[in-house]
Formats: sequence, structure tokens, C-alpha cells
Amino acid sequence: MKLFSPCLLLLFLTSSIVAQTAEANKTNDEPPINEPRTHLQTIDGVAAVVGDKVILTSDINRSLSMAVFQRGLDPQRDGTKILSLKKQILQSSVDGKVVLAMAELDSIEVGDKEIERALEQQINNIVAQAGSEEAAEKALGQPLRTFRREYWYDVKDMLITQKYQQTLISKVSINKDGVFDFFKTYKDSIPPFPTTVKLRHLLIKPSPSEDQIEKTLSLLKQLRQDILDKKSTFEELASQYTQDPGSKNTGGSLGFVRRGTLVSPFEAAAFTLKPGEISMPVKTGFGYHIIETEEIRGDRIKVRHILMSPPITEQDESMAYNRALVLKDSSQTISEFISTTKAHSMDDQTSEGGGSLGWIDPNKYPVPEFGMVLGQINPNECAGPVRSELGYHLLWVEASRPGGSPDIDKHWSQIENIALNKKKGDWFKDWVVSSRENFFIHINN
Repeated sequence: MKLFSPCLLLLFLTSSIVAQTAEANKTNDEPPINEPRTHLQTIDGVAAVVGDKVILTSDINRSLSMAVFQRGLDPQRDGTKILSLKKQILQSSVDGKVVLAMAELDSIEVGDKEIERALEQQINNIVAQAGSEEAAEKALGQPLRTFRREYWYDVKDMLITQKYQQTLISKVSINKDGVFDFFKTYKDSIPPFPTTVKLRHLLIKPSPSEDQIEKTLSLLKQLRQDILDKKSTFEELASQYTQDPGSKNTGGSLGFVRRGTLVSPFEAAAFTLKPGEISMPVKTGFGYHIIETEEIRGDRIKVRHILMSPPITEQDESMAYNRALVLKDSSQTISEFISTTKAHSMDDQTSEGGGSLGWIDPNKYPVPEFGMVLGQINPNECAGPVRSELGYHLLWVEASRPGGSPDIDKHWSQIENIALNKKKGDWFKDWVVSSRENFFIHINN
């Protein structure tokens, strides 16, 4: 028996629940959406009507364009897949309008700031996947400013739908018998579980000496002066000297970026410069930069830079390693490790939480060195230092969960979570089907 995905995703513009709904409809030999209760003449530009809500053909095409881009489909080669995807998006959009209408009846709202934040994240993801704003616009078939304006309302509807969905399914629970029944039915479809550990770490980064810092600053200042004296262009020197691999081949250019997407010191300097000005060296967590602002458009800026990081010497490495050893001697208990981490760890994202990384799969964690050593570490004692490209880590394994084939005794919490998500997904799908009966629905062929 095929196991449905445990992930609870929105019916609105999401593929997994669309696929589940389509499969359910196919199995039950029911039409995917309510048949129209009265005949309506097809209206150009209108894909569907749900109650008093209209789904425009342009909305479907825009969502389809995004989905085709994100899945890497080729219109010349994948025409059948794209046509099927369009039908799924239409059905998903109709169901989304049903949920949205029910949410409005219950007065579910979201704020403009939340919408803007989600919209920017979506656009940044598209630009990152495309490689540049120009490439993203080409893939979407319209300028980003137009896409942003039109997609704003889609994001608002999506957030309202998501909020309402979470409100509804939060009431769904599962008991012990339900978990056993789920496991009995689906145990052959549950993939093996990875071994996971609950891990904390303390990070010490090797710091360059003052002498190396001065040499780097001196070189950057000289490069800046050479550009000002027109001995070389910014692009030429960036291609030769910058240590940013992402912009080395573009003459240091980052293209147009939006305020809030750059690290704070870099962004503050870039927005302070007038177009054509070049900054003195600016320090960030990546190293030192000289920055040229090329153009400013409201909260967007076209900018380029040359990045250089002072080299780390063997003496710098030795000092960092010895510092980590001293901190290890001060971390004999979990409480000592947490307090030491809060005071000394150079990982700003985890230091306040005592270095907690939560439950991780060591073999898939972004720091591969963890997976290489965790099998040799005893639980509840400070281990390390372990060297990674980030620096020297002290590690503390709080607990571990065995992996392997699903076992109701070994993996109860994981299986319970999958069973609960499956139940929530089924409940919500049934709720949408029953809610359709509250609205007039017409689909234009």
C-alpha cells in the first residue's frame, strides 16, 4: 500500500496535496471538482468561479510559469507534463478559494508586513534559483516589479489559507491505538529512519594576526586608489583579487539586491555611498571589502565589491586550538558546557541557546566532520576539538535515536508524528471536499 506524504502542505499552489487529491478523486471515480449547478457561458479570461470569487486564466498561467520554472521543465520537451500540471494547479486553486472563503467567514486575517515578508522570501528564492534578477524575469515572462504587484494578493490568500488550515488541523489528535493501526497498515511503506543525535556545539574560529590584517587593509586601499587613479578598472581588479567566488567572474558585481538581504555592515556602507563612489575597507564576517555603489532604486541597489580575508597562519590555528582545549576543561557537565558556550562560542546563531543544534542526522548535516566523529563520541561528555572549515568545535551529544527499519518500539515518536500528519492530511482533505458543497463552483473548459 502506498503511504501518503506525511508533510502537511497547503492545498493552495502545492503539488503534494494536489497529487493526493487527484489520486483520491481517481480512485473514487468522482469528478475532481463540483459540476456546475447551472450552465454558464464561458467567459474569456476567467478560468473558474467559486462562490463570489473569480480565478483568472492569467492567475493560473502565472502560477504555472512559476511551477514550470521551479521544476526545471522544458516547454518543448515536457508539454504533456506541463498540461497536467496546469490542470492540477487549477483544481488546487479552486480548492484554495473554497478554503479562503471559509476562512473569511471565520474572519481569519494576516498583516501586510507578514505578506511583504513572505513575498520577498519567495522572490529572493526565485532570483537565487535563476542566478540573477534578469534571468528570473526571463523565466517568469514579466518584470519582477509586475510579478511582485500581482503576486502580492496570491501570497495574502496563501497565508490566510495556511493560517486557517493550521487552526483547523490543530484540533486533530491521535491516540495510541491509532498509531498502532497506522503502523500495521503502512509499515512496509515507511522508509528506514536515519540515526539521529541531539547535539550541542561550541565554535572557536581562528583569527588572523594584526600583522596580516594590516597587510590586507593596505592592499585593499591600494586597489581602491588604483581604481580612482584609473590605473585599473574595478572589474579588472575584482576578477584578479576578490575572494568571493560568486562574483569573481562578474567583475565583483552582485547585481541589484534589495535592502535587508546583505550583511549589515556591508549594506550600511553600500546605501551610504553615492553612485560611483568607492568605500574604504569595510569589515564583515566574511572579511574586508571595498564597495562600489553603481545605482540606487528605492530600496534596491546595484553594487559590486572586492573581498579579501586576511590569511590564517599556523600560529593562528594553534592559538584557536589551544583556546578550545581550555574551554573544554571548563565544560565537564552539561550546565558548564551551556554556560561556556553562551559566553565564548563564535557561532552567533546558536550561542544564545547554549549551542543547541537540535536533533540532526549526522550524515546529512552541513558540517560533514560531525558525521565523521560522532560515532566515536560518548554521550554526555565534552568532545573535541573537531576542525571544520568554520573553525574548531567542541561537541556535546545529549541523546541519540537509533536508525534502521521502522520499529514501533525503537521509533515510537517518529512513527507517531508521521501517523498524526497522515491523519491531519486526510481530515483536511475530507473537510475541503465537504466544504465545496457550500459554494457554487463553475470551471471553464
